[in-house]
Amino acid sequence: MIAVYDAAGTVVGAAPRAEVYARSLWHGSAGVILRSTDGRRVYVHRRADDKLVMPGLWDCVAGGVVDPGETPLGTATRELAEELDVRGVVLRPLLAVAWESGPGAGLGGPEGLRCHLFGYEAFSDGPVHHQASEVAEGGWRTNAELAELLADPARGFAPDSRILAEHFLRTL
Repeated sequence: MIAVYDAAGTVVGAAPRAEVYARSLWHGSAGVILRSTDGRRVYVHRRADDKLVMPGLWDCVAGGVVDPGETPLGTATRELAEELDVRGVVLRPLLAVAWESGPGAGLGGPEGLRCHLFGYEAFSDGPVHHQASEVAEGGWRTNAELAELLADPARGFAPDSRILAEHFLRTL
């Protein structure tokens, strides 16, 4: 079960993940850009090839859907611990935005994915340990290398994380 939102960003209930995706219901996701303590590097990873949504794409956000009764900050904290095994760091809000993949994007149901994205940043130099079911590979990249990855059409990047990454890079 995951939290279901309305278009304005208010939680209105809960539904099974498959139903949320199949019916293109608004939902929430929260994620964290993990930065080195000097602020010059970002942890970038490739999503596991067998993930349900956006398998094998490059990403720089440890994140996931908001569970019923969970706050976006709680989700972001949980996901950072689950996916990268980073705990005990302060999360700072970066961005909250409604995002839609649109029909035909191959994501979600006939309307695409509809999501309220809550983005945070955290600072740590690791160690980072991947959750194998979420992350295929990863490593630290400079902010410039992240920008190059985002600009390379041959290297698929998770579209929701792209929104957060591009916002992050504009604020440097």
